[in-house]
Amino acid sequence: MKRCDLLVDAGRRRFLSGAGVAAAGAAAATVIPSVPAKAAVPAARVTYPSTRLGNVKDLKLNQPVGVAYPDAEAPGVLLKLGKRVPGGAGPDGDIVGFSTICPHKGYPLAYSADRRTLNCPGHYSVFDCEAGGQETWGHATQNLPQYSLRVDQKGDIFAEGLDELLYGRLSNVL
Repeated sequence: MKRCDLLVDAGRRRFLSGAGVAAAGAAAATVIPSVPAKAAVPAARVTYPSTRLGNVKDLKLNQPVGVAYPDAEAPGVLLKLGKRVPGGAGPDGDIVGFSTICPHKGYPLAYSADRRTLNCPGHYSVFDCEAGGQETWGHATQNLPQYSLRVDQKGDIFAEGLDELLYGRLSNVL
Protein backbone atom coordinates (compact mmCIF):
# COMPACT_ATOMS: atom_id res chain seq x y z
CA MET A 1 0.00 0.00 0.00
CA LYS A 2 1.32 3.40 -0.97
CA ARG A 3 1.57 6.11 1.71
CA CYS A 4 0.43 9.68 0.99
CA ASP A 5 3.38 12.02 1.36
CA LEU A 6 1.12 15.12 1.54
CA LEU A 7 -0.17 14.36 5.06
CA VAL A 8 1.23 16.41 7.91
CA ASP A 9 1.61 14.82 11.33
CA ALA A 10 0.90 17.73 13.66
CA GLY A 11 1.06 15.61 16.76
CA ARG A 12 -1.07 15.98 19.85
CA ARG A 13 0.99 18.73 21.54
CA ARG A 14 1.12 20.94 18.45
CA PHE A 15 -2.62 20.49 17.87
CA LEU A 16 -3.52 21.36 21.48
CA SER A 17 -1.22 24.38 21.57
CA GLY A 18 -2.83 25.69 18.37
CA ALA A 19 -6.27 25.23 19.94
CA GLY A 20 -5.08 27.11 23.03
CA VAL A 21 -3.88 30.07 20.94
CA ALA A 22 -7.24 30.18 19.14
CA ALA A 23 -9.14 30.13 22.46
CA ALA A 24 -6.96 32.91 23.87
CA GLY A 25 -7.60 35.02 20.76
CA ALA A 26 -11.36 34.52 21.08
CA ALA A 27 -11.26 35.49 24.77
CA ALA A 28 -9.24 38.63 24.01
CA ALA A 29 -11.74 39.65 21.33
CA THR A 30 -14.55 39.64 23.91
CA VAL A 31 -12.58 41.82 26.35
CA ILE A 32 -11.42 44.49 23.89
CA PRO A 33 -14.18 47.06 23.38
CA SER A 34 -15.51 47.18 19.87
CA VAL A 35 -16.95 50.01 17.82
CA PRO A 36 -20.60 50.50 18.75
CA ALA A 37 -23.02 49.08 16.19
CA LYS A 38 -25.26 51.38 14.19
CA ALA A 39 -28.85 51.62 15.31
CA ALA A 40 -31.01 48.88 13.83
CA VAL A 41 -33.01 49.95 10.83
CA PRO A 42 -36.65 48.87 11.12
CA ALA A 43 -37.75 46.43 8.45
CA ALA A 44 -39.88 47.87 5.66
CA ARG A 45 -43.55 47.07 6.15
CA VAL A 46 -45.44 45.93 3.10
CA THR A 47 -48.54 47.99 2.42
CA TYR A 48 -51.19 45.78 0.89
CA PRO A 49 -53.90 47.10 -1.38
CA SER A 50 -57.46 46.85 -0.08
CA THR A 51 -59.16 44.93 -2.86
CA ARG A 52 -62.83 44.00 -3.19
CA LEU A 53 -63.03 40.28 -3.93
CA GLY A 54 -66.78 39.74 -3.89
CA ASN A 55 -69.92 39.93 -1.78
CA VAL A 56 -71.24 37.62 0.91
CA LYS A 57 -74.42 36.98 -1.12
CA ASP A 58 -72.26 35.60 -3.98
CA LEU A 59 -70.84 32.83 -1.80
CA LYS A 60 -72.49 29.43 -1.46
CA LEU A 61 -71.67 27.05 1.35
CA ASN A 62 -68.52 25.00 0.62
CA GLN A 63 -68.25 26.18 -3.02
CA PRO A 64 -65.02 27.98 -3.98
CA VAL A 65 -65.09 31.33 -5.77
CA GLY A 66 -61.96 32.15 -7.79
CA VAL A 67 -60.27 35.49 -7.03
CA ALA A 68 -56.85 37.12 -7.41
CA TYR A 69 -54.95 38.94 -4.65
CA PRO A 70 -52.82 41.05 -4.18
CA ASP A 71 -52.63 41.36 -7.98
CA ALA A 72 -53.88 39.61 -11.12
CA GLU A 73 -50.84 37.28 -11.11
CA ALA A 74 -51.77 35.74 -7.74
CA PRO A 75 -54.75 33.35 -8.06
CA GLY A 76 -56.76 32.54 -4.98
CA VAL A 77 -60.10 31.39 -3.67
CA LEU A 78 -62.85 32.60 -1.33
CA LEU A 79 -64.76 30.01 0.70
CA LYS A 80 -67.80 30.04 2.99
CA LEU A 81 -67.20 27.09 5.31
CA GLY A 82 -70.37 27.22 7.42
CA LYS A 83 -68.62 27.32 10.79
CA ARG A 84 -66.43 29.85 12.62
CA VAL A 85 -62.75 29.26 11.76
CA PRO A 86 -59.38 30.94 12.51
CA GLY A 87 -59.02 34.04 10.35
CA GLY A 88 -62.66 33.80 9.28
CA ALA A 89 -64.56 36.98 8.38
CA GLY A 90 -68.18 37.94 7.95
CA PRO A 91 -71.12 37.76 10.34
CA ASP A 92 -70.51 34.07 11.08
CA GLY A 93 -66.68 34.17 10.97
CA ASP A 94 -66.77 31.44 8.32
CA ILE A 95 -65.48 33.22 5.19
CA VAL A 96 -61.82 32.62 4.35
CA GLY A 97 -59.54 33.28 1.40
CA PHE A 98 -56.33 31.59 0.34
CA SER A 99 -53.72 31.66 -2.39
CA THR A 100 -54.20 28.67 -4.70
CA ILE A 101 -50.52 28.27 -5.57
CA CYS A 102 -48.68 25.58 -3.61
CA PRO A 103 -45.89 27.12 -1.51
CA HIS A 104 -43.68 24.09 -2.22
CA LYS A 105 -43.20 24.20 -6.02
CA GLY A 106 -45.94 26.51 -7.32
CA TYR A 107 -48.44 23.95 -8.57
CA PRO A 108 -52.08 25.12 -8.81
CA LEU A 109 -54.20 23.78 -5.94
CA ALA A 110 -57.61 22.11 -6.22
CA TYR A 111 -60.36 22.38 -3.59
CA SER A 112 -61.80 19.20 -2.06
CA ALA A 113 -65.29 20.06 -0.79
CA ASP A 114 -65.74 16.84 1.20
CA ARG A 115 -62.45 17.30 3.12
CA ARG A 116 -62.43 21.13 3.01
CA THR A 117 -58.81 21.13 1.92
CA LEU A 118 -56.77 22.61 -0.91
CA ASN A 119 -54.70 19.85 -2.50
CA CYS A 120 -51.55 19.91 -4.62
CA PRO A 121 -51.36 17.52 -7.59
CA GLY A 122 -47.57 17.90 -7.81
CA HIS A 123 -46.27 16.47 -4.55
CA TYR A 124 -49.56 15.84 -2.73
CA SER A 125 -49.41 18.58 -0.11
CA VAL A 126 -52.75 19.06 1.65
CA PHE A 127 -53.81 22.34 3.29
CA ASP A 128 -56.67 22.48 5.82
CA CYS A 129 -58.98 25.42 5.06
CA GLU A 130 -60.68 25.13 8.45
CA ALA A 131 -57.32 25.47 10.24
CA GLY A 132 -55.99 28.64 8.59
CA GLY A 133 -54.38 26.87 5.62
CA GLN A 134 -52.19 24.67 7.79
CA GLU A 135 -50.35 21.97 5.87
CA THR A 136 -51.50 18.55 7.06
CA TRP A 137 -49.63 16.40 4.54
CA GLY A 138 -46.91 16.69 1.92
CA HIS A 139 -43.65 18.40 1.06
CA ALA A 140 -44.50 22.05 1.61
CA THR A 141 -42.49 23.75 4.36
CA GLN A 142 -44.93 26.57 5.02
CA ASN A 143 -48.67 26.91 5.42
CA LEU A 144 -50.85 28.25 2.66
CA PRO A 145 -50.99 32.06 2.47
CA GLN A 146 -54.32 33.19 3.93
CA TYR A 147 -55.96 36.52 3.14
CA SER A 148 -56.76 39.03 5.86
CA LEU A 149 -60.42 39.69 5.07
CA ARG A 150 -62.84 42.44 6.03
CA VAL A 151 -66.57 42.49 5.33
CA ASP A 152 -68.34 45.87 5.23
CA GLN A 153 -71.99 46.73 6.01
CA LYS A 154 -73.09 46.01 2.42
CA GLY A 155 -71.53 42.52 2.55
CA ASP A 156 -68.61 43.39 0.28
CA ILE A 157 -65.54 41.26 1.04
CA PHE A 158 -62.17 43.01 0.97
CA ALA A 159 -58.71 41.43 1.16
CA GLU A 160 -56.22 43.62 3.02
CA GLY A 161 -53.13 41.48 3.43
CA LEU A 162 -51.57 38.02 3.51
CA ASP A 163 -50.05 36.07 6.39
CA GLU A 164 -47.41 34.14 4.38
CA LEU A 165 -45.14 34.81 1.41
CA LEU A 166 -46.56 33.91 -2.00
CA TYR A 167 -44.66 31.25 -3.91
CA GLY A 168 -41.89 32.58 -6.16
CA ARG A 169 -41.88 36.15 -4.79
CA LEU A 170 -39.51 38.13 -2.66
CA SER A 171 -42.42 40.40 -1.75
CA ASN A 172 -46.15 39.77 -1.97
CA VAL A 173 -46.78 43.21 -3.46
CA LEU A 174 -45.05 43.99 -6.74
